[in-house]
Amino acid sequence: MRNALELVGGLVVTTDNSGGIGMKEADAVHAPDDLVGYFTARVTLLEQWAAGAEPVAVILHNFAGDASWDDYLSGIRRGFSESALGMPPISGSSETNMEMLQSAMAVTMVGRRCREVAQSGGSWFLYGRPLVGQDVIREPEKCAELGKVKRALDGELIDAVWPAGSGGIGAEWLRLTGRPLARWPAGVDPAASAGPATAVFVRAVPGKEAEASDHFRDYFDEIE
Repeated sequence: MRNALELVGGLVVTTDNSGGIGMKEADAVHAPDDLVGYFTARVTLLEQWAAGAEPVAVILHNFAGDASWDDYLSGIRRGFSESALGMPPISGSSETNMEMLQSAMAVTMVGRRCREVAQSGGSWFLYGRPLVGQDVIREPEKCAELGKVKRALDGELIDAVWPAGSGGIGAEWLRLTGRPLARWPAGVDPAASAGPATAVFVRAVPGKEAEASDHFRDYFDEIE
């Protein structure tokens, strides 16, 4: 598992947060709240899949005020819709006693293990490209699609998922395999932040590498 917390009974907890991104004047990156909710939820959802789990409940932590709640919720629902998943029960809380100068929120998911993540000997690929800040908005075509990842898991084209974060694909690969990245796509900086998991490592089921490549198509490259 990457950052998941495994509890008794096969329950898995994952979380991600966003700060200084939103529609407040003092925000470092200006973006619609529904987009912020979506990208925060996608990281949390990918962490569930990395742990072999599917979410059964969602908790939204909202520090941007009541007005942002519905938009955050809309973004979270978008992530589940793209993945062809039913929306689990959702609850949470909004900070309404103190007004924050910058936007802040977090999404926590409680999931249940439904798939074992074992070493299969399959080849690893990088799907998507590292993006952060305004580049996430400007270059959406480079962002790994949740739906494609989920369909590949369900169709047994891939058997493992590992989202990349702010440390970049080089740091994530070292954490995943224990060795430095030796080969990566041309033009990609291994140290560049992948922000809200815009780039994802996926492991192809042995013998299905070509099929996986046809499925993911663009921004899908073997690494080692």
